Amino acid sequence: MISGFQLKLARAIGKQLFLEFSNGLTLRIHLGIYGKWAFRAYDEALPEPFGQVRARFIGVDHFADLRGPTVCEVIDKAAVKAIENRLGPDPLNANPKSRESNRFIERVQRSKTPIGLLLMNQEVISGIGNVYRAEILFRAGISPHRPGNELSVEQINAIWEDSVDLMKVGVATGFMITRDELRKKKPTKAERNFVYKREGLPCRACGTNISIEIMATRKLYWCVKCQS
Repeated sequence: MISGFQLKLARAIGKQLFLEFSNGLTLRIHLGIYGKWAFRAYDEALPEPFGQVRARFIGVDHFADLRGPTVCEVIDKAAVKAIENRLGPDPLNANPKSRESNRFIERVQRSKTPIGLLLMNQEVISGIGNVYRAEILFRAGISPHRPGNELSVEQINAIWEDSVDLMKVGVATGFMITRDELRKKKPTKAERNFVYKREGLPCRACGTNISIEIMATRKLYWCVKCQS
């Protein structure tokens, strides 16, 4: 369906990648936990694909193989639009003149679901993963168990603004750094965050041991004192 056609545009909404081709069709990709790209240069002959390659993209002197994505499907413009309408706003696409923050506030305010789950729901906000979920809630001083409809507009907006800031820093640095004082340094992986993967260690703010629990199959890290 897209073999032999030229890639015209690549864009992302949260964890969804949309690759638009010259025949009007789009390849939608969601890497999930195990998906990854392999980029290679080649001279004359392309090497045969090995492993479970779902898609191969060929350029003038480089190629890219896609393996193990959760989603890899060819869709038309109507399907793209339907998916876009379903997805929550993406902090990395935030525009001061748009209503992304309002959409996020509205979706959180009308839900009784704990905010720790809402932040992982791509229909509420796109692109937030386990690291940012834990770190953003810690920085806001909000318990992951607080229902969305119990949060004030100011609290929800603060979560949104911090998401925009932290994710842009992540793109700029290539790391998920959530400690502001370390942004211009080269912190080790163990130094970058406040609570993520620090279970049993003292909170960097209050000294209370960081807690860990399972929330909807994912590990949740938080400080019971700072986020009470």
